[in-house]
Amino acid sequence: MASVTHLPSRTNTNHHITFSQNFHPTKSHPFGQVSLPLRKNDLSPFSHSIVASGSALGITTANHVGVSKTTKSTTTTTTTLSNFWREVQGCNDWENLLDPLHPLLRQEIIRYGEFVTASYKAFDLDPNSKRYLNCKYGKKSMLSEVGMANSGYEVTKYIYATPDINLPTMTNSSSSSCSGRWIGYVAVSSDETVKRLGRRDILITFRGTVTNQEWISNLMSSLTPAMLDPHNPRPEVKVESGFLSLYTSHESSSKFGLESCREQLLSEVSRLMNKYKGESLTISLAGHSMGSALAILLAYDVAELGLNIKSNQKNASQVPVTVFSFGGPRVGNSEFKERCEELGVKVLRIANVNDPITKLPGVVFNENFRVSLGGRYEFPRSCSCYAHVGVELMLDFFNVQNPSCVHDLETYIGLLRRPNKDEVLKHQRDGVNSLLEKARELLLSSQSMKILPGVLTACNYHDLLNSVSRDILCSWGDELLFGLVLLLL
Repeated sequence: MASVTHLPSRTNTNHHITFSQNFHPTKSHPFGQVSLPLRKNDLSPFSHSIVASGSALGITTANHVGVSKTTKSTTTTTTTLSNFWREVQGCNDWENLLDPLHPLLRQEIIRYGEFVTASYKAFDLDPNSKRYLNCKYGKKSMLSEVGMANSGYEVTKYIYATPDINLPTMTNSSSSSCSGRWIGYVAVSSDETVKRLGRRDILITFRGTVTNQEWISNLMSSLTPAMLDPHNPRPEVKVESGFLSLYTSHESSSKFGLESCREQLLSEVSRLMNKYKGESLTISLAGHSMGSALAILLAYDVAELGLNIKSNQKNASQVPVTVFSFGGPRVGNSEFKERCEELGVKVLRIANVNDPITKLPGVVFNENFRVSLGGRYEFPRSCSCYAHVGVELMLDFFNVQNPSCVHDLETYIGLLRRPNKDEVLKHQRDGVNSLLEKARELLLSSQSMKILPGVLTACNYHDLLNSVSRDILCSWGDELLFGLVLLLL
């Protein structure tokens, strides 16, 4: 099956590239396979085809360039990141870079994915730890502690999000259910890295869903007006209420409570923009799952408020804002998507065709569903339909022995990294997969199950019901599916 690339336009709501799936008889189970098609007329060594097959999700690859197994393919290119970064950041919506996947773009996708992985590795899920639900390490040592000492970035701020859902505390009595959880960090490239990148990069990364309150926020899949710009609310621009709640809620349980995730981020982005205003800058955001939704919300917020505009006496210039989304859900409606495009927000969505999270919310009523009634009325209205933002880079992998791999960040990165034939991605060990397993155990534990009756009888019961009653046709099926996915994974 040939790969098809749909380039973004305002009239085309489905922008994606799909890596076709090819099955080859092997001794291992070919449950997860990714094929990058080889163009016959392309002599570049970078455009070789890779088939990744999963065996107990050890990923192996077969190289189809006709190179000897004992000979490494070495290539030289005059294209460097320092003079190609604008294209990699999506200035042309990644036109001609996805099929085949350009080596510099591949390299940058992997690099940003590893920064997101760091936020998982540094997150403390030990209920007995003093840093429970926070980062295990200090800002200065965090990247080195997770094996990224040579990343070329310096962490400048930790980011916390406060779920606006009041649940009984479970194992750690000192941790309030409404207190802020560490959700990511802001980093900036070093002077040495600037030379290689060709610009100063402001990086914001977000981890995915782990805690119970975050899962419940994900289930609140009704659309609500974003209204992030007080001077121009744009009520027609709507986003998923659970993601918006995580982004805008602040810690009000104490006198010296945390600011909202939004306030923390906008303050830090503004500070760094001002600090490096004389340099060439980019704002790069990366996230996995729920984290990619927060990244898109922040990107929209920054652009809507004009925080990415650098002004001087002669002219004003726009700092590129780019999101690298891994396994991310839909965030808003069609108007939200169109507004992001108008503002110049670039989103590259790396998605697995078998990943159910990327289908949510809006499994049925989304950008691909329209019914015209007599040519006068279109159902459902675009403002009631969820729509993906940006350009899609589609992968295709699955393992029947480990179904949770379809949403695993390390699997995403491992397939993009093109491991050698005998290289195996190690799952069920330290890293993202083991952390997700711990999160599932936490969520499905007896203490967690006791929470549900408390939720249904709590004082915010009416608000919870009200939140899921809006846009019921677009949301209810998604919430049920979310619950099923949770139990199956």
